[in-house]
Amino acid sequence: MASSQLTASSISTRNVASFQGLRPSGVQFHGARNVRIGNPARRSFKGVVVKAATVVAPKYTAIKPLGDRVLVKVKEAEEKTEGGILLPSTAQSKPQGGEVVAVGEGKTLGKNQVDISVKPGAQVVYSKYAGTEVDFNGEKHLIVKDDDIVGILETDDIKDLKPLNDRILIKIEKAEEKTSGGLFLTEATKEKPSFGTVVAVGPGLVDEEGNIKPLSVTPGNTVLYSKYAGNDFKGKDGLEYITLRSSDVMAVLS
Repeated sequence: MASSQLTASSISTRNVASFQGLRPSGVQFHGARNVRIGNPARRSFKGVVVKAATVVAPKYTAIKPLGDRVLVKVKEAEEKTEGGILLPSTAQSKPQGGEVVAVGEGKTLGKNQVDISVKPGAQVVYSKYAGTEVDFNGEKHLIVKDDDIVGILETDDIKDLKPLNDRILIKIEKAEEKTSGGLFLTEATKEKPSFGTVVAVGPGLVDEEGNIKPLSVTPGNTVLYSKYAGNDFKGKDGLEYITLRSSDVMAVLS
């Protein structure tokens, strides 16, 4: 039987399949001297970071937040669409609201004591990536700073949100349906609007001395804001809303 011999000259890295995002491994072929594909010294592997909730043991019966922190019981993610279609867990939107369970004692700024802006029992909305997840009594909770709470939700509709501190609730203008030349735009090509009408504003920004500085915009103003700022929501009226900080508002349009 004829035998085949693997030699260095018969192997080229051009014969190795190339895939975007993958590097050839540092593989050596036994029987072929000095044949090597890839450079082991240049290999790199990125670990996958998984953010898991901290589980509180059953022997503990209470959590008391400290300072300007707030303990929130997280609202369950929606399992169905408005049309009644069941959503897989990967498609369920991450909750951004819940019920305040306990609050800290507040913080001192300058000579002033600044109390927590919410009370236990309040339904609140918080920033999307804020806080530390805690599994307590078999339920999901979040420990957030008072400043991470966007507002108090007095109904189950985002348009009724009562913003806190320097937060502003804005009804987003609808995206343009056509280009300036009259061409219709698809949903994928419509540019995200960065202006809208102010619906409600918080009491103001708390400065380093603990004093509240009123905001420079009022409900009814049409404003231009930073394109990638804030948190987006959809109201029961089908309209798009956004909450953002006053510093993200760039101008008032008239």
